[in-house]
Amino acid sequence: MDPELPASSPAMPSSDGGPSPPRRLVFAFYLTGHGFGHATRAIEVVRHLVAAGHEVHVSTAVPEFVFTAELRSPLVHVRKVLLDCGAVQSDPLTVDPLASLEKYHQTAVVPRESILKTEAEWLGAVKADLVVSDVVPVVCRAAADAGIRSVCIGNFSWDYIYAEYIVGAGYHHRSIVWQIAEDYSHCEILLRLPGYCPMPAFRDVTDVPLVVRGLRKSRSEVRKDLGIVENAKVVIFNFGGQPAGWKLKQEWLPDGWICLVCGASDSQELPPNFIKLAKDTYTPDVMAASDCMLGKVGYGTASEALAYKLPFVFVRRDYFNEEPFLRNLLEHYHNSIEMIRRDFLSGHWKPYLLRALTLQPCYDGPINGGQVAARTLQDIAVGKKCVSDKFNGARRLQDAIVLGYQLQRTPGKDVEIPDWYSLSGAEIGAHPILENIEKEGSAESCCEDFEILHGDLQGLTDTMTFLKSLSGLAGSEFKNSEVQSRERTAASVLFDWEREIYVARAPGRLDVMGGIADYSGSLVLQVSSAVPEGKGVSSSASVEVATMSAIAAAYGLNITPRDLALLCQKVENHVVGAPCGVMDQMTSACGEANKLLAMVCQPAEVKELVTIPNHMRFWGLDSGIRHSVGGGDYGSVRIGTYMGRKMIKCAASDIVSVSSTSDASARSDDSKENGRDVPSSEASMEYLCNLPPHRYEAAYSKDIPEIVTGDAFLVKYGDHNDTVTVIDPKRSYSVKAPTRHPIYENFRVETFKALLTAANTDEQLAALGELMYQCHYSYNACGLGSDGTDRLVNLVQEMQHRKTREDGSPSLFGAKITGGGSGGSVCVIGKNCLESAEEIAEIQQRYKAATGYQPILFDGSSPGAGKFGHLKIRWRRPSSPIA
Repeated sequence: MDPELPASSPAMPSSDGGPSPPRRLVFAFYLTGHGFGHATRAIEVVRHLVAAGHEVHVSTAVPEFVFTAELRSPLVHVRKVLLDCGAVQSDPLTVDPLASLEKYHQTAVVPRESILKTEAEWLGAVKADLVVSDVVPVVCRAAADAGIRSVCIGNFSWDYIYAEYIVGAGYHHRSIVWQIAEDYSHCEILLRLPGYCPMPAFRDVTDVPLVVRGLRKSRSEVRKDLGIVENAKVVIFNFGGQPAGWKLKQEWLPDGWICLVCGASDSQELPPNFIKLAKDTYTPDVMAASDCMLGKVGYGTASEALAYKLPFVFVRRDYFNEEPFLRNLLEHYHNSIEMIRRDFLSGHWKPYLLRALTLQPCYDGPINGGQVAARTLQDIAVGKKCVSDKFNGARRLQDAIVLGYQLQRTPGKDVEIPDWYSLSGAEIGAHPILENIEKEGSAESCCEDFEILHGDLQGLTDTMTFLKSLSGLAGSEFKNSEVQSRERTAASVLFDWEREIYVARAPGRLDVMGGIADYSGSLVLQVSSAVPEGKGVSSSASVEVATMSAIAAAYGLNITPRDLALLCQKVENHVVGAPCGVMDQMTSACGEANKLLAMVCQPAEVKELVTIPNHMRFWGLDSGIRHSVGGGDYGSVRIGTYMGRKMIKCAASDIVSVSSTSDASARSDDSKENGRDVPSSEASMEYLCNLPPHRYEAAYSKDIPEIVTGDAFLVKYGDHNDTVTVIDPKRSYSVKAPTRHPIYENFRVETFKALLTAANTDEQLAALGELMYQCHYSYNACGLGSDGTDRLVNLVQEMQHRKTREDGSPSLFGAKITGGGSGGSVCVIGKNCLESAEEIAEIQQRYKAATGYQPILFDGSSPGAGKFGHLKIRWRRPSSPIA
């Protein structure tokens, strides 16, 4: 028989206020070994279960001391076992997707049958009443095999996290995600924490508050223990349990500040204004005693920063898929700011730390998630059903994901609904979205649901697919509300179906040549492409252009494509805050299918549309590294460019001034022939690209510094005369490379354009490719390269040189980083032949083998917003059914 609760045990009432259970319950708590954040929140839940007199068996790969230091009770038993691996990190900021999948395969897939048998037997041996998982997948199935109910608790699930890894690492791994989702489907309910990701595999969901560790000491007590005066500014350096061995420097902190370092190794030496915290330090107390925190975003850091209203300066992590949801939670409560990784690694901390002090965190929600979760687990263990509402949680989440995939179709290609997000109807009932997709039929048939009052589909599959999605929303009011998802209902009410609807479209752009030289007035050559987000193909510009086109059409505004592009650039510069040029918006608005848009950005004049010769082709390959023109690197390079322009103009003015005071007789007419008055035009130069390379080298190059500090520049020159960027006086800026780039890039683009009409030879393609390589390495010199784009360019070079060594004719001839740089995509030039396509596929596979990410291929083009115009449509309302 099960032992009765001792009389002295503090009773924990049920979640509905009823009496506590009549006996001691046994909980088997499985905990992922991924990060200490899971352990710290599990400890809080376990603490409340133990306080109520229940017995808890913790199974985990997390070191035992993490629990024994916090929970000293004979009712807690820690068992070391490895049942999952989480995400494999090469350092605290980088996840290796391929290694993560391969390690999970070895940890949980290969020994699966043994794990299921062992865990089912162990659960029976300890007489577990309930299995709790955070969020180890296989134990949900093991619990089902043992006839024991199971509950998961978390803010993410591994099927969601690994799904993106699979897109990059290859579909041969997708059985892993399918199996994880199937395991989770055996779980009775998910206790979902704030900042959650979509978790499609769970059948039922109930929300619980933040799980947060409580404080033990006051702010003054902590500071006294550490020898820190009360009014000192303190930042806690918290990158989890993975010390990276970063060399921290005294000058990285503002004067008078102190940095408390978590997780430092015993051998790590720190400057005098950095203090190494003991390994057993109770972190919540130190956080509450600090003025701000510098770290990476995880559940533990995010939840405790919110609870203690601690400003959080965070550095993003690559492939850490739950991070955006936690970031949104922090940003919603004014709790965080992002530090660009380059600034973090280079020690440019001061502006971020000082800005953090101006934040006013305002989270006022409950933080008793540990207690709430424990009560809910107790209720479930004794047979009570805890469901948040009548809507099925998994169905709601799955519908949102499926609809999201449906709306993100590449022109000309359908995106399949990922099967790892779908469970069979037998398990959770019919899936409304899947039913609708099956019944909707072809895109063309959905066009019958609308009357086209103005415009033409032009045979564009992306437009037809959009109308197909719109048709699904239009009929939602006639469908059974019990099976209609909240997301689709919410989307359907965005439209007034009794009025006309205006539809506009705008493509992205693949930057063939020109790139960041656009804001310096360069000629640029661009082609239209698909628009995935964050890949360096102007996704933001296409959204702006399409939105403004639709608004203009709805209000009867006749805005030329050029003027519309300039207005969209203003939105990007002054609303979004990205200091980009006008190239992206102009291409999206003015481009045409299968043609290069040759444009002079002074400020925005289409020179001509250049037909792409039939014998050559351009491809775009995504590096998997997220690109953002709003990032610090892009902005600092732009500032450096404008600094260089100001320096050249001032130097030219000095030459003119000296010349004007010289002997008039020495300034005869032959001085013009000798070019002595050229500096006068350069002194008033508006666009840096109007300076020829030979003039730059002859008159100015030697006087342009490699680097200059903001304050030194401002003292000497006053301002850099750029309306969309601001110089930080305390920051150092690269000047020489950003100044040189647009001057030479404009020459390269002019040459590239002229070569397009040359004879169809390998020499022509090799010369075009060489110009692209030169552009790529010029980006790198400016600081706008990335490991991923360099790797792709190097693979193209290897292909080209391999063919040359074999006495054959290359198929690929050149490549370069595109757009704003710092990640994103590369543009590749080659012959328009099958062999080129095969070599592109080989590059994708080799890149995936090296990085775990398979590059997305961008191919083909479509008309810009101006060429497409707009559609004016009206929904054909169906007749009401006869009763």
